[in-house]
Amino acid sequence: MEEFAKLIGSIDSFVWSIYLLIPLLAGTGIVLTIRLRGVQFTKLWPALKLGLFKRKDAGSEGDISHYQALTTALAATVGTGNIVGVATAIGAGGPGALFWMWVTGILGMASKYSEAFLGSKYRELDARGEVMGGPQVYLKKAIKGPVGKTLGVLFAVFGALAAFGIGNGTQVSSMTKNMQTAFGIDPLVTGVVIMILVGLTLIGGIKSIGKVTAGFVPLMILVYVVAGVIVLALNAGNIIPAFGMVFQYAFTDYHGMVGGALGTTVALAIQKGMARGIFSNESGMGSAAIVAAAAQTTHPVRQGLVSMTQTFIDTIIVVSFTGLVIISSGVFGLELPKGVDASDFQSQLTSTAFAATLGDKVGPAIVAICIVFFALSTVIGWAYYGERCAVSLLGIKVQFPYRIIFTALIVIWTIFPVGVIWDIADILNGLMALPNLIGLLLLSGMIARETKRYLSKDPDLSLGGVEPEPLLALTIADGKVKWIPAEERVAKL
Repeated sequence: MEEFAKLIGSIDSFVWSIYLLIPLLAGTGIVLTIRLRGVQFTKLWPALKLGLFKRKDAGSEGDISHYQALTTALAATVGTGNIVGVATAIGAGGPGALFWMWVTGILGMASKYSEAFLGSKYRELDARGEVMGGPQVYLKKAIKGPVGKTLGVLFAVFGALAAFGIGNGTQVSSMTKNMQTAFGIDPLVTGVVIMILVGLTLIGGIKSIGKVTAGFVPLMILVYVVAGVIVLALNAGNIIPAFGMVFQYAFTDYHGMVGGALGTTVALAIQKGMARGIFSNESGMGSAAIVAAAAQTTHPVRQGLVSMTQTFIDTIIVVSFTGLVIISSGVFGLELPKGVDASDFQSQLTSTAFAATLGDKVGPAIVAICIVFFALSTVIGWAYYGERCAVSLLGIKVQFPYRIIFTALIVIWTIFPVGVIWDIADILNGLMALPNLIGLLLLSGMIARETKRYLSKDPDLSLGGVEPEPLLALTIADGKVKWIPAEERVAKL
């Protein structure tokens, strides 16, 4: 297992290096932010009002409402990445890692908007009449020829596999570890209970998932944020210095004790911050576009803007609370206890921070309970993502077997080392994001054009009634880029 862990760690370092995913992720976010004229800044408030208060478009097609699509996407992203992911980022990359998580969030809002826009615009129906959408659909329909087909298939393959990592393994590992720490419950027992709950929810499909997540996602976020506010209030004198450390060590090496190790480098802060940032908010990965496609909306711009708010809530609000709690409490500066694995120690930093402020019993108990709800919702959301990718590859017949395998793996993951699970998830996340980011860059002109047209007629999203443009596909012929009519909505066999 040790040699396997080293191999996985090496692959993870390459995927999330300055030679591959980091420049592509940041570059795509910058290009889309410019082409969309900073839509994440100018339209954030109207988008929040549409998603959280108006909640749905009357007379629109789709399986679930704007609000249910938002909460389902939040369910899949506001998970262990916001508690354990932030802890491992700071534990491995130092305080500066939080800054780079913010960067992925701000730039990622433009990426999230774009992929949700495409998911809603190019959606189709599967053989059971349920909406099928996401990069596995729009990459093939919006980019004509072998390039689009290759990107779409690669995304579907990596998406179906990534669901077992980010959406299953890391969540289960975090839940079982924290329940054992806080209450002494055997990991296997926790795993079996989770398996039963997830299995029962998945029987009902996306409509059942939408109802479940709409009910408890807002509550779980509120409970965690309130608990975080209390911890920060008790450490109020350390908040300003904590911000100072975040900005200072985003650009300089940190030479103190962090996560049981003596210091970190800027390169490691960037790598861990951006890797855990995309793990947390999934912007650019394309996953949220899968559920955005199922939303009832009158125009893809409207759903794209609602989906964009998910990244804001996830990273700018929830991640920030976790990061500041850890840094202001000073627990990242503790030495590694003897006989304790470094990955385990880093993954428990949030729990340790709450314990240092609220007490050894109350603090870990709050974190453990929040993680259970966060992670359980993430498992449910990602089961849907992975299933849709599998169905796009093999047809509707694979839907039920995929749900069975996904559910059964919940128990199996309880025996794997924490560090290996997180590295596997990082690798699959990166491989899943690659084809989607390439597609977003190729389609950015069309996204920007239709967005500009819609917002010129309905700038505050209060009117609606704007007809979407016809479906077009990008094609390259005789060395020239052309746009031709794309296939309309079709049923999958």
